[in-house]
Amino acid sequence: MKVLITGAGALLGQGIIRALRATTLDATIIAVDPSPLAAGLYWAHRAHLVPLAADPEFLPQFEEILASECPDVVLVGTDVELRLLAAHRARLEETYHTRLLISPEQVVAIAEDKWRTYEFLRDRGLGCPISALPADARQLIDAVGFPLIVKPRVGCRSVGVHMVHDEAELDRALQLEPDAILQECVATPFDEYTAGALVFEGRCEASIVMRRLLRDGNTYQAFVAPYPELNAQVREIAEALGAFGPVNVQFRLDGERVKVFEINARFSGTTPLRACAGFNEVEIALRHLLYGEPVVQPPVQSMTILRHWAETIVTDDVAQATHSLVSPNIAGMRAALGILW
Repeated sequence: MKVLITGAGALLGQGIIRALRATTLDATIIAVDPSPLAAGLYWAHRAHLVPLAADPEFLPQFEEILASECPDVVLVGTDVELRLLAAHRARLEETYHTRLLISPEQVVAIAEDKWRTYEFLRDRGLGCPISALPADARQLIDAVGFPLIVKPRVGCRSVGVHMVHDEAELDRALQLEPDAILQECVATPFDEYTAGALVFEGRCEASIVMRRLLRDGNTYQAFVAPYPELNAQVREIAEALGAFGPVNVQFRLDGERVKVFEINARFSGTTPLRACAGFNEVEIALRHLLYGEPVVQPPVQSMTILRHWAETIVTDDVAQATHSLVSPNIAGMRAALGILW
């Protein structure tokens, strides 16, 4: 199979590549990213530069790559590309005879906007922190008091997240994040979990839950266990969302009650950690999507996973050649990254 993975410079995209490389699948990996020094480009069999997702040239140049490489499937490794590719999914699949493992556009829209995520959970009676928009801050304060969490409605990796302890801190946080959502502060950082689920044909047949500790917005310690009750709640949420493929659910445990504060309609940055525990969701999804194999819950091994930095060495001549590229053309990439072929 040929698998094209975007976001080779992002933790998410790199995690997908690492999970795929850990499988027994005979896969040719094609990686793309806007930066010539994205480490994931150097882990792939072939690599291409693309403009930033916000650039009007992104989609035309991405389609050139699809036409040239003819991948069997596209896996999205950055948040910023999800909405755009979801909107064009049907056309891209038909035109280039590929599959895009992306949820419907309305699902991506719910997941990327934390207020819409809250409304989705609240309206279905699913556990979530009590939340409000800035105009209703007083009602939230009266209901739950301080501290409160202030965060951008659209954001990731804890960027722009503030814990506020009084109204003065709240006012300052809202000056920094005017398009924010306010939420009750649930439990403690030691009660936080991240979960992965796979949904196909409206059913979630496989999931994993890990307790985690964060550093700079990313999981750096994960504690894996079966968690049957928590998995059941995660599967209910994933199915209610109407996702296609991977879903990431992040929550804190308030006593015995799950309170979800974020949903991502994609793989997670912890995807390679889950693979270490026996839950390689990339392999499960590809086998189902391309070979029609049933989605079966694998046994999950209890363990503690400690994350750490690693290095990719690029020789000076290759680094200089890739960095000097003026336009992200395929021929230039092959000349610059010739060591990959």
